Amino acid sequence: MAVLGVFDSGLGGLTVVREIARCLPQEQVLYFGDTARCPYGARSPEEVRDFALQLVEFLSRRGAELVIMACNTSTAMALQTARGRCPIPILGVIAPGVEAALEKTRNGRLAVIATEATVRSGGYRRAVQKLSPQASVMEQACPRFVPLVENGITSGPEAERVAAAYLQAINDSESDTLILGCTHYPLLEGVIGHHLRPGIKLVDPSQRVVQMVRDMLSRGQVADDRMPSYDGYQFFTSGDPASFRSFAKTVCGVDARDVMAVSLAELEDLRA
Repeated sequence: MAVLGVFDSGLGGLTVVREIARCLPQEQVLYFGDTARCPYGARSPEEVRDFALQLVEFLSRRGAELVIMACNTSTAMALQTARGRCPIPILGVIAPGVEAALEKTRNGRLAVIATEATVRSGGYRRAVQKLSPQASVMEQACPRFVPLVENGITSGPEAERVAAAYLQAINDSESDTLILGCTHYPLLEGVIGHHLRPGIKLVDPSQRVVQMVRDMLSRGQVADDRMPSYDGYQFFTSGDPASFRSFAKTVCGVDARDVMAVSLAELEDLRA
């Protein structure tokens, strides 16, 4: 039994926790939702790196034997730095999403919807170039999606209007595969799917990430000798635990009864 650490700028990373619960129910999970500093999408690269390193260190100190950056913005801006500083395996979500999309596409034309920071970083373009130079990718920033999800708005007129506006360019393109380039976005999958033209396939990177974790566990690439002081799942937030519990249950279907508040001062004192 391994201890898996997962973090996100907010609560969207609970979609990864949900996938872990479905595919790896025997593993233990530590999840940190950095809701007090959400969203990361409008932050500078330096801020995002600092936040990500703090959260990796926080989870590692509490027994995580592998950490998943369930945040595309963090993956784009901090993954390599974190890997260079932390001795445990750290997985991001960009390369796994691209790998899954390349398996699905028929014409090699991919699209990504993501935060502004992820789009600015060029992380998806670099991953596509590395994995399949002949493929192309178009990126659409969707800055209003994360605030909608964080406020529990995953359907209804407002979500429909926003999705229709963001997805028009993708519908007008030749893309046949769309990567949900933020872990909040699977919670809007119904709305997104409704506004996509027929034939565009959706890719949720969390599914490939959890598959990678399962493969690493089966090959003995993740240590499982640390002794956590809890059973099952434990949740942390830099924001309000009551709001976290409510969102997790009603929006994600995750039972997060054990939620601990962590102050920003405690996080800022950490040095990875």
